[in-house]
Amino acid sequence: MTHSQSVAAWLATRTPAPPRHLGQRVEALCAQRAVRRAASDDATIAEQLLDATEDAMRALLPHGCLTRESALELLAVDAIVTYAFEASADQPEQIEQLAGAALARIAALTEPYDA
Repeated sequence: MTHSQSVAAWLATRTPAPPRHLGQRVEALCAQRAVRRAASDDATIAEQLLDATEDAMRALLPHGCLTRESALELLAVDAIVTYAFEASADQPEQIEQLAGAALARIAALTEPYDA
């Protein structure tokens, strides 16, 4: 995992490959994020995947996510988070920091929706 390696290239190396529709959705969500990322950004693959997760959840939460139509989107978000931790596996000393950051970012997304 290098800073210069693209998320798309990294995802293409994952085995086993995810089911086709899930893989396509994961790739699409990551590509949407990559389009907004500056070319000079040197974020790790794991950080880019967490960014894609956050973007996807920000788009999904306002419309609710309790319906069958949301299932693929939620599965894709789950897969992206899992991939973020897989990407960080070659730097195990940073996994605890990544987990804390991921938890804080995901928890912050619920703030507008707290009862």
